[in-house]
Amino acid sequence: MRPTATTTDADRPFRDAIGLTPRGDGRFAAELGTRFTVGTKAHGGLLMVLLARAGLARVDTERPGAAPDPLVIAADYLRAPDPGPVELDTELLKLGRTASVVAVRMRQDGRLVLAATVTAGRLPDDGVRWSDLPEMPAEPTPDAIDPRDSGVALGVAGACELRYDTPTFAFARGEKAPPLLRGWARPRGEPTDVLFALLSGDIMAPTVFNLGGRVGWAPTVQLTALLRERPAPGWLRIEARTRAVAGDWFDEDVTVVDSAGRLVCQARQLALSPLAP
Repeated sequence: MRPTATTTDADRPFRDAIGLTPRGDGRFAAELGTRFTVGTKAHGGLLMVLLARAGLARVDTERPGAAPDPLVIAADYLRAPDPGPVELDTELLKLGRTASVVAVRMRQDGRLVLAATVTAGRLPDDGVRWSDLPEMPAEPTPDAIDPRDSGVALGVAGACELRYDTPTFAFARGEKAPPLLRGWARPRGEPTDVLFALLSGDIMAPTVFNLGGRVGWAPTVQLTALLRERPAPGWLRIEARTRAVAGDWFDEDVTVVDSAGRLVCQARQLALSPLAP
C-alpha cells in the first residue's frame, strides 16, 4: 500500500529543501532535511542543486543583478552527508561575460563531503537548431508506476511527483532487463524550473538494478550535469541508461526533456554498483 502523503497544497518540498543562508565572504549555510533522501543519506541530486545555488549566489554577489543561470556543475562526491547542517564555501575562479566559474566545497561537521565547479552564464532562449532525443509521451502514461507502490525511493518519491515507465521498471517486478529506466518527474506545489531539471538528472533509481542481483545503495563518485534550456511548465521526461558495468563501476547517462520536447538537462555519472560480483 502506498504511504500516506504528508504534503499539503501549501507545501513546497523542493524549494524548502534548497534554502541557503549567506554567512559572508562567499560562505553559505544550508540544512539537509529528511525528505530528499536515499535511505539515511542526503539525495545526490539535491546536493548538486545546493552546490549550484551557492555558485550562482557568488557570481551574483560579484556582479549584482546578473541573475546567472547554471550551465555546468561537475561534482566529486567525497563522502555521503547525512541530514543536518552543512556549510558551503565558494571561490571565484573566473568572472566572465559569457561564462563565470566558481569552485564550491561542501562541509559537514568540519569534513569535506563534496567538491565542485559551477559554470554560470545565460541559458539560450532562441530555439533549438537540432536535437536527437528519446521518444516518450509528454506526461505519464495511464499505467505509469508511482515507485512508492513498490517501496522504491520512498524519500524522493514522497517529496516530488515521480512516475516510472512500466516496461523498463523491471527490477521492481523481480525481473531482469537491460540497464535502462524511463520516467517522469515534477515538483510538488511549485513550477518546474531549471534547478528541478538539475535534480532530475539524478532522480531515477540506479539503472543497474535491472541487471538482477542485489539492490542497494549505489554511491555516486563523480557527476557532471549540463543545463541546456529553461524547462516549460509541467512534467519532465527522463531516460537513464548504462553503457557498461566493469568490476565495481558503472556509468549512467541521463537525458531530461521538458513538456515542450526540449532538452533541458544532461547528466553523466560514475558510480559504484551494488551488484554482487
